[in-house]
Amino acid sequence: MAEEKKAGLFEKGGKLYWLHSTIDAFDTFLRVPGTVTAKGAHVRDAIDLKRVMIMVVVALVPAALFGMYNVGYQTALATGASWGFWKMFFYGLLKVLPLYIVSYLVGLGIEFASSQIRGEEVNEGYLVTGFLIPLIVPVDVPLWMLALAVAFAVIFGKEVFGGTGMNIWNPALLTRAFLFFSYPSSMSGSDVWVHIPKDMAPTDAFTGATPLAIAGDGGVGALDAAGYSFMDLFWGLIPGSVGETSVIAILIGAVIILWSGVASWKIMLSSIAGALLVGWFGQLAGSGIPAYYHLVMGGFLFGTVFMATDPVTSAQTETGKWIYGFLVGALAVVVRLWNPGYAEGMMLAILLMNTFAPLIDHCVVSASISRRAKKMKTA
Repeated sequence: MAEEKKAGLFEKGGKLYWLHSTIDAFDTFLRVPGTVTAKGAHVRDAIDLKRVMIMVVVALVPAALFGMYNVGYQTALATGASWGFWKMFFYGLLKVLPLYIVSYLVGLGIEFASSQIRGEEVNEGYLVTGFLIPLIVPVDVPLWMLALAVAFAVIFGKEVFGGTGMNIWNPALLTRAFLFFSYPSSMSGSDVWVHIPKDMAPTDAFTGATPLAIAGDGGVGALDAAGYSFMDLFWGLIPGSVGETSVIAILIGAVIILWSGVASWKIMLSSIAGALLVGWFGQLAGSGIPAYYHLVMGGFLFGTVFMATDPVTSAQTETGKWIYGFLVGALAVVVRLWNPGYAEGMMLAILLMNTFAPLIDHCVVSASISRRAKKMKTA
């Protein structure tokens, strides 16, 4: 009786109905909803949006954990501090945790408010977006800037289109794009990627420039001179965005989302192929960067695995996925090699292809219809 009375408060006509979406979101976060099909023709499957999103979050955990350790490692390296493994990890954890708090407080706050206003259920889409955002920004980004960027991305990149599943662009990348174009000094240069406390001055001259920026200025020779080998880039103990540096951690995440069927291997493979092809042409043109280096520098692999494969903003047709992925990888390397003002091209490449993904699908479907019509005429 008490449970019925409590439930009635949040149902239509109840005193607290205005909190219905919020209560429902918390109620179904860890529990399977009680509403199931009883008869008729329905698809019955254990997978739903909540479980898809949780699988992506699980896949992101290795990159997040490594990123936290790398934050502490880069700080110790820059300042000459003699820290052990756990000291580095917990230092990084304390630096990254505020980014997550701001990301989820602002983003989920807007999501809940929007759902209440529309009278709809709160979708789980922001679980992934909120987890992604701290991994693709510098560790030293001011929290108020991050809050403003998250608010912009969620409101104008998602909610105005109708919420989860209706957005055109990846909200996490919109957050980064807002930061980059609004506050470039906090998103580029060599001072934003490594956190150095004011009371811990570096023992020697130190630069926090990323390997991608170094290679863009002087090719592989400059990387060698800076002390970065290919394996250094692969393991990820280098300056960069929190979760984008470790190839091995990203590959672990890729295995998880591919095994669970959440992401498309076609987009991943074609993106890598596009990057290698353009990188090879660039190498022939004298870029000084071997094509395969593009796969381990900057945010290329992270973007390919976790963002280009976003099922909402990527191409939906099977042929379209090949085209979409190839163009993402190719455009990213084109920007890197032939745009001296912007070392990283993955963000712009994915956002641009998000825009054209519906057109790619339209062309693929139209071509398929035309082929079938021709076969019908000749039959």
